[in-house]
Amino acid sequence: MNILVLGGAGYIGSHTVYALIEAGQNVVIADNLLTGFAQAVHPQAKFYKGDIRDRAFLDDLFAKERIDVVIHFAACSLVGESVTQPLKYYDNNLCGTKVLLEAMVQAGVDKIVFSSTAATYGEPKRVPILEDDPTEPTNPYGETKLSMEKMFKWVGAAHGIRYVSLRYFNACGAHASGQIGEAHNPESHLIPLILQVPNGKREFISIFGDDYPTKDGTCVRDYIHVTDLAQAHSLAAEYLMAGGKSDIFNLGNGVGFTLRLPAPAGSLALLLGGMFVGMLASALGEILEVAPVMMRRFRLGDVSLGVRWVMLIGKGLGAVIATLVFTL
Repeated sequence: MNILVLGGAGYIGSHTVYALIEAGQNVVIADNLLTGFAQAVHPQAKFYKGDIRDRAFLDDLFAKERIDVVIHFAACSLVGESVTQPLKYYDNNLCGTKVLLEAMVQAGVDKIVFSSTAATYGEPKRVPILEDDPTEPTNPYGETKLSMEKMFKWVGAAHGIRYVSLRYFNACGAHASGQIGEAHNPESHLIPLILQVPNGKREFISIFGDDYPTKDGTCVRDYIHVTDLAQAHSLAAEYLMAGGKSDIFNLGNGVGFTLRLPAPAGSLALLLGGMFVGMLASALGEILEVAPVMMRRFRLGDVSLGVRWVMLIGKGLGAVIATLVFTL
């Protein structure tokens, strides 16, 4: 299989590239490196530096490479930033995807896996969230990703493109080799932010909002390891190559974690313990117990609950992606 990974130098994209190459696939990466890193590009992947909004760049790439499936990670993805800079998100996420689909239609590439978000649901009416629950985003990030899904649907109806959209919230962890992992600028993910405290890069941990309708007032999130996400995207590509119909799947553990510290020390240590060695889990728990915490006003666009029902993907793609089960 020849797979084009858009945003393949970013966090989840680079881990997916590693998973695809480990599975014996041929991988081409396109990334503008605005948030990705050249160091994260797998040495066996062919790399093109460019932007999905650049039609000439895409046309040239599709002319040079025979592509069976596109995997799309090339979207802006910060909730808070999307609220203050919505036009940036409409430009990159929507306009970029429009240009991409035009190029795919012209090149005859008819399969795409989309790395979407559970932010498409907005504030859930029930937990866990099912794939057919209402989609009412509370921020431009979720709104643009939902619009991208609808674009795939209608372009698919008109031009025969089939798609799989994967919805999830919080990715965490790193590749087992240690060669790639979490690296964001600015850093926005909880676990690396926690680890910055003992490394002297941060004086305290910020928690945004303590009056959500949850058991301790902080928002609830469903974490999933990045290698599980990578496996899911790889399986989705195989599903489409086997003739699978367009569909939407949730990804996650189906278990939520609140953010108030030090209460979640044991929970998050358990989470990491299921993925890494016990030493790291224990160390994180100790950090959470003693690290200074700054409670801040909730961020615009954040939702209180983020736990998905994750059984459909097991039926649809023939494998259970959520491999971690906890009793809290």
